[in-house]
Amino acid sequence: MILRHTFSPLDNTRLAHLCGPLDEHLRSIEAMLPLSITRRQGAFKIDGSKRDAERVLAMLEMLYERAKKPITAETFQLALDDLRRGGAPVHLPDAAEGDIVLHTRRADLTARTPNQLQYLRHIMAHDISFGIGPAGTGKTFLAVAAAVDALERSSVQRIVLTRPAVEAGERLGFLPGDLTQKVDPYLRPLYDALYDLMGFDRVTKAFEKATLEIAPLAFMRGRTLNHSFIILDEAQNTTPEQMKMFLTRIGFGSKAVVTGDVSQIDLPRGMPSGLIDAAEVLRDVKGIAMTRFTSADVVRHPLVARIVDAYDSQREERERVHERQRKLETR
Repeated sequence: MILRHTFSPLDNTRLAHLCGPLDEHLRSIEAMLPLSITRRQGAFKIDGSKRDAERVLAMLEMLYERAKKPITAETFQLALDDLRRGGAPVHLPDAAEGDIVLHTRRADLTARTPNQLQYLRHIMAHDISFGIGPAGTGKTFLAVAAAVDALERSSVQRIVLTRPAVEAGERLGFLPGDLTQKVDPYLRPLYDALYDLMGFDRVTKAFEKATLEIAPLAFMRGRTLNHSFIILDEAQNTTPEQMKMFLTRIGFGSKAVVTGDVSQIDLPRGMPSGLIDAAEVLRDVKGIAMTRFTSADVVRHPLVARIVDAYDSQREERERVHERQRKLETR
């Protein structure tokens, strides 16, 4: 099938951003799918199977709409990965179009998938929100960005970031130093997000003014946090008792966001995850929102999404085998 399309009105700046240097983006699409793309100015011709040609045209139209600025390598790779998986191209408004604008050092920070957009809306509209899904979906980063935005707008007086101090399959042994130095390895991902969103100097000043606090979950017991934005990261490694303790810390004028990946639980074998328990217990509670991410929401390197899919497929196959064995044993 041959599809022809002309972008009108023609915007040469958008066209240059869409095609990339020396039509690099078009050549990358051709390398992925068995088709050819030729163009003359704003007129495109796509020669390939009907299904592939229609999907590529939809992708080009979506990227053209977003091409007021140069298309980043990350955005283009995400679009390519959607194309590879056979899904519809993701269409989201630009930050300039005013859906959700977060006031951080990253002026280009926007949701990149529908689930991420829903997640941000849930955070803005609810006092307690859950973000559950695989690595690389932006759960923690977007939550920290929303917290920084709330602090900038003075809707909260401080940000409190916490996570359980559970080792990911390794034994770190005795850690020297004071409390800050002991818990630092567990909290490093949160520091990375803060430095990216606020800058090193502002983060340092925020710690000095006590408008920013990072602490292990064990130190939350007995506190009531008013006018705060509280984030519990790596919540899959909490126990049900710890999760209940955390959720009851919220005070007046506060928001809490809980993030975690139930496929990466590092608790001792047989110990239930507080995140899985909370998702079940709180699913019908008013005022609590839950966003579930999938590999389609991964915004790291495209290989991360493929790795997530591969592990999910293996886990599902193991569950099917175990179920067949259980049925045979009960006969």
